[in-house]
Amino acid sequence: MSTTPIARPFLKWAGGKAQLLDAFTRRAPIELKAGALPVFVEPFMGGGAVYFYFNSIFRFKECHLFDINEELVLVYSVVKNDVQGLINSLSDLADGFLSRDGAGRKEYYYATRDMFNRTKPTIDFKQYGEEWIERAAQLIFLNRTCFNGLYRVNSRGGFNVPFGRYQNPNILNEDLLRADSAALRNTTVHLGDFTQSEPYISEDTFAYFDPPYRPLNRTSSFTQYAKEGFTDEEQKRLAAFYAECDARGARLMLSNSDPKNIDPDDGFFDDLYAGYHIDRVPARRMINCDGTKRGEIREIIVMNYDPNGPGDSGR
Repeated sequence: MSTTPIARPFLKWAGGKAQLLDAFTRRAPIELKAGALPVFVEPFMGGGAVYFYFNSIFRFKECHLFDINEELVLVYSVVKNDVQGLINSLSDLADGFLSRDGAGRKEYYYATRDMFNRTKPTIDFKQYGEEWIERAAQLIFLNRTCFNGLYRVNSRGGFNVPFGRYQNPNILNEDLLRADSAALRNTTVHLGDFTQSEPYISEDTFAYFDPPYRPLNRTSSFTQYAKEGFTDEEQKRLAAFYAECDARGARLMLSNSDPKNIDPDDGFFDDLYAGYHIDRVPARRMINCDGTKRGEIREIIVMNYDPNGPGDSGR
């Protein structure tokens, strides 16, 4: 008996939130569970685990996803608007890769990566076009065959993740792409900074913020998914924006790393979000080249409402 595939991320993405979906759902505001928040906004869409899951559960009237990563916005737009064209193009890439031996696959990967970087200047990321389809297929292919499924760029904005050496990578999941395309029908994907989500945030909105996490130490940073990075000053700018959205009457949830994992006296986020509800939840760091460092740590969930009952935060 066939089953309908469930929408979920079609990309591997550093810091993906699939493992925390239960924790987020338990802390969803009561208004959301009652169907009183018809609009979902995610100012940092990333891999989209929370978006796909919450949209399937709560059936929002409309969703708005934002990201400054132009490649990410492009691939989401293609999944939404021309999933069949994407499947055709990705199938060609998958066939070309899987038909080769180990050395041939490595050569094919680097040739595709080189083409992806070389053709970037020819892409108009602000105007949807036919050339977006092939580029989206290349991005998914690279994501599925590169080392650890990372997305990382150099100072010139070039994708520079090495070959992943997987025995049998799942490059094309046609059913998943179709399910995600259907899920995106009520969704608008925007290229822009998180502050550009403000016009869509109101008392009818549930917004989930998943910024690039503040690194726990100098060797654990995965914030370089865009060449600009995400510094402590950016974290402070985000906290100010969070307060603005709170003032607009929206229900807000934000996740980040917990600096107290390393330094119990580091109150960076406790100070930034003083007066809001902050829960600490267990999570596993899944992306680390050293397998012994993929252990359990705590992450924070910041809410401007009481997750245990009605009412606003104490602000």
